[in-house]
Amino acid sequence: MVEIATVATFGVAAVASLFMAWSIGAGSSGSTPFAPAVGANAISVMRAGFFVGLLGFSGAVLQGANVSEAVGRELVRNVSLSPVAATIALTIAAVLVATGVFAGYPIATAFTVTGAVIGVGFAMGGDPAWAKYQEIAALWIATPFVGGGIAYLIARGLRDEPVPESYVVVLLAALVGVLFANIEFAALGPAGEGASIAVAATDYLPLSRAAAVALATAAVALAWAIPVGIAMRNDPERAQRRFLLAMGALVAFSAGGSQVGLAIGPLLPLSDDVGLPLVALLVGGGVGLLLGSWTGAPRMIKAVSQDYSSLGPRRSIAALIPSFAIAQMAVLFGIPVSFNEIIVSAIIGSGYAATGAGGGVSGRKMGYTVLAWVLSLAGSVVVSYLGYVAVTWLL
Repeated sequence: MVEIATVATFGVAAVASLFMAWSIGAGSSGSTPFAPAVGANAISVMRAGFFVGLLGFSGAVLQGANVSEAVGRELVRNVSLSPVAATIALTIAAVLVATGVFAGYPIATAFTVTGAVIGVGFAMGGDPAWAKYQEIAALWIATPFVGGGIAYLIARGLRDEPVPESYVVVLLAALVGVLFANIEFAALGPAGEGASIAVAATDYLPLSRAAAVALATAAVALAWAIPVGIAMRNDPERAQRRFLLAMGALVAFSAGGSQVGLAIGPLLPLSDDVGLPLVALLVGGGVGLLLGSWTGAPRMIKAVSQDYSSLGPRRSIAALIPSFAIAQMAVLFGIPVSFNEIIVSAIIGSGYAATGAGGGVSGRKMGYTVLAWVLSLAGSVVVSYLGYVAVTWLL
């Protein structure tokens, strides 16, 4: 039988987790996915906040397990987070993220949560998880260069004359279809595991596994490319805006799958004590993301869409495609990643493809943002470490 004290301490940590989920929904996962679409005038700020909340909730439930496990169990070795440690880590990280929301600067949520969990874990006597840190650092460092570089190339391809724009857009739609066919969903796999559309199709196709995956991937790619191709022939501008909105929806879904783990991951060791299944935590975290998107995201949507670059539909599409790919890679390998870093880097890459130096990107704004990212990681480690030491001393 679960002790009342255990349930009570879990409840306190759960409140901190809900606050963290709200902060994430109001910040990175609620603002960045549709920011390029808002910047391109494809959707209003308020509608973007509404839809990103629903899509983020869906992504949290269907794709949130991997990152949650990584944040809750893989950042520090030889210790399991206590209720006090989880509460301190979540509260400090949430305060930092919320401060960024109201100040108008996108604090990197993954940096703050990762740093906070590591800080309290070290304070408890845990050891560094160097292998996991190498994975995380590799993705964090590569994201600006890979995401920004791909966005730059796509934006240049859409702008240059040698290849007709309609062909490039259709090819990009097919590429998105290939990615979509191979991302994992919890509902398609066996209990406790996920599976992609392409892999799930192998159960229904009388072919070898490799042939079935290839055929299913090609079918999904055509399902994306053909409607886009028809729409481009009829009304290219309208087709681009619809494609842009579809990409925003995919990125918003991916944001939920990645970011919910930052909110509920520290609760995993505690949930084992009270017998709460992971899916219940994912639903609770998804609700927090949804509420944050509906109540706090519009401010950050404006900041990202208008302050960083003057975006059009082409550059917005160029920014969202690599963002979707990087986000799904992070979900697949269970790596906490900042959506602010992903989207902002891609916006800069597509911005530099525009005519003129920098493509309208604010260098001063970016300088403050990068500084905020660095300080949020280092500061959350130090503050969480000292906070845990102080609280345990007082108790």
